[in-house]
Amino acid sequence: MRPQARSQLALFFILLCPVNIIGLWWAVGSPLVMDPNSICRKTKRLAGRQAELCQTQPEIVSEVAKGARLGVRECQFQFRFRRWNCSSHSKYFGKVLQQDIRETAFVYAITAAGVTHAVTQACSMGELLQCGCESPRSRAPPRPAGTPPTDGVRWEWGGCGDDVEFGYEKSKQFMDAKRKKGKSDIRTLIDLHNNEAGRLAVKNYMRTECKCHGLSGSCTLRTCWRKMPQLREVGERLLQRFNGASKVMGGNDGNTLIPVGQNIKPPDKQDLIYTAESPDFCLPNRKTGSLGTRGRPCNSTALDVSGCDLLCCERGHRDETVELEENCLCRFHWCCVVQCKKCSVRKDLSLCL
Repeated sequence: MRPQARSQLALFFILLCPVNIIGLWWAVGSPLVMDPNSICRKTKRLAGRQAELCQTQPEIVSEVAKGARLGVRECQFQFRFRRWNCSSHSKYFGKVLQQDIRETAFVYAITAAGVTHAVTQACSMGELLQCGCESPRSRAPPRPAGTPPTDGVRWEWGGCGDDVEFGYEKSKQFMDAKRKKGKSDIRTLIDLHNNEAGRLAVKNYMRTECKCHGLSGSCTLRTCWRKMPQLREVGERLLQRFNGASKVMGGNDGNTLIPVGQNIKPPDKQDLIYTAESPDFCLPNRKTGSLGTRGRPCNSTALDVSGCDLLCCERGHRDETVELEENCLCRFHWCCVVQCKKCSVRKDLSLCL
């Protein structure tokens, strides 16, 4: 396994799994909060800037762990209808990380984005001593479209803007494994490129939010601040990049990446890149990290990637009625709890053969 993939896989095992069952399963969505001291005790599997951050700022590592979990969970949402569904099965997932395919590119990007998002949000919530709200800007906030310049409303930066620069730097420090000076390889360049694409999917899409102040609903003063996009929005944007990912090869100097094919523009910093074509993921194959699609629910009427023809690899499907438990009869109790009962619901499903 190449060093970059080994570092990333070690990171996932350390950050996404409860300490007592590392290597057995991933606790994606687990309510357990990782103890940063437990994470840092395992930094012998990490190196360089990762180990340094773990030793000096373990509270940030706790947010890194949260961001990594959020990233993998978002990956599973975005790929829920695809043949490869970002399964958290460690033996298979590790095989995917060893390949330079589109799916690997997305995993690196969404994980780096998740870490950026989580650390930045912790700053805004006052959960980290090293950071807080974004520093006031010197330039004036932008005016909403159609607002005349002489409307009499005063504008200023205020509120608590998200300090995305801090989250960006900590994500870069932890997610980009240290490389030896003067040495590089094409695979490492690709992985670092995709990490950066994930971070930029957060950093480059900050939005301005404003609030009016004044008597009787007037807007004599408008304060504005900068907010990150929702992680779901980041995931959707990276999925678009996944669909349009660029295949590249290494240049002769060993430090550049060249797009494969004629009349293809070089990928920019926000594009995802890869070097090898993906397997079809139709049948189980440990070598490629494929779990296959047998038994997966599909949409018998859809013509997109969730349709039975594509998801089942034209093997056909069967219709089955299953009984599921869902929350029902939910009631809000003051203050502030929602209590629900469990109800049995019968659903008709189409499952891949």
